Amino acid sequence: MTNEAIAINHDDLLADLEYRGLVQQFTNREELHKKLTSERVVLYCGFDPTADSLHIGSLLPILCLRRFQQAGHIPLALVGGGTGLIGDPSGRSTERSLNTSETVSQWTDSLKRQLSRFLDFEAQENSAKLVSNYDWIAPLDVITFLRDVGKNFTVNYMLAKDSVDSRLSSGISFTEFSYMILQAYDFHKLHQEHNCSLQIGGSDQWGNITAGLDLIGKMGGKDAYGMTMPLVTKSDGKKFGKSESGAIWLDRSKTSAYQFYQFWINTEDSDTIKFLKYFTFLSRAEIEALESELQAAPEKRVAQRELAREITRLVHGQEALESAEKITQAFFSGDVNQLSEAELIEALQDMPTTVLTNREEITLMDLLIESGAAPSRRQAKQDITSGSISINGAKQTDAEGVVGREQRLYGKFVVLRRGKKNYFLIRFE
Repeated sequence: MTNEAIAINHDDLLADLEYRGLVQQFTNREELHKKLTSERVVLYCGFDPTADSLHIGSLLPILCLRRFQQAGHIPLALVGGGTGLIGDPSGRSTERSLNTSETVSQWTDSLKRQLSRFLDFEAQENSAKLVSNYDWIAPLDVITFLRDVGKNFTVNYMLAKDSVDSRLSSGISFTEFSYMILQAYDFHKLHQEHNCSLQIGGSDQWGNITAGLDLIGKMGGKDAYGMTMPLVTKSDGKKFGKSESGAIWLDRSKTSAYQFYQFWINTEDSDTIKFLKYFTFLSRAEIEALESELQAAPEKRVAQRELAREITRLVHGQEALESAEKITQAFFSGDVNQLSEAELIEALQDMPTTVLTNREEITLMDLLIESGAAPSRRQAKQDITSGSISINGAKQTDAEGVVGREQRLYGKFVVLRRGKKNYFLIRFE
């Protein structure tokens, strides 16, 4: 591939990335800026298959690749089919568990399919490409690796890297110690075979990226650059990408579109504008308008709703977004009868669930006790008579009432609500 002069879609791509807070470090900003505004640059970011899905912690670098592609450049999404068998020590205090070749191969295929949703692989002039480093790491024999690659790294150089230095006290195996060399070799191979001149990654990858730049230089290459993005943090100190039910995955079968939407719509005010800049493609004017709205009327949560809409649409599509909003509205109003069976099941995945077997009917008082909605019969009666209890959106005020077959949604579900936000699912079998 030969580089050619192009008209960048952004007036200044790097300025836009910096406005959004997406730049932590550059190796040479001035030279990189000149290259990006005069040539079609090939860049890459790596994703190791440590599970069968990426989670939202990976969303920032994925979308950064997308921003570069929208500006006319060529993104390579590298799936670490080879390095995934080794394990990256960066940002970890303990050794990763080693997975089998079959498992890593399956996960690699899953990640390839996932990444293809975010990048354009059919663009005429700057089509994205998927590559796996298994293709060049697997054929490496140990002699070639040690003589031609390993000789370019001194132990002192490797010990000085944060990813290694932080593990010395707790211990690091030779396997993980060698990871840096393998990632550096990735950059060299992509530079050599695809004319790739830029690697991007999270700030914890800075040591690995600069090792790649050094290797490229020692093996005769030139004009290579590195850029890191900040690791996403939340202002309240809680870990980003986690909910009460665990990690927020990009795979809908692991995190439903409704759960995904809810994660974003519940963003704290202090994080909302930062996340709008990070994760959406809204313009600066649109983000500033939402910031003004947030400051003027935070209780309306307009900015959070737009954040949730934009990211859910991007990750799961318009139809999934509409379903997530429909479910959200149904539970806000308490009217769950409007939901399809599939939507009901999706919404109730994390809800406290009680299974009742061979029960034609049950008194409302017993239902409150057995579901855990009320701690005692006295409290159950008080909740009912005060109007705090509803079944499938219908308020219940009869303490002697009975819940029967005719109240089951789709013949098996009853949704019990206590107060405004406490939901319980009863499944009849």
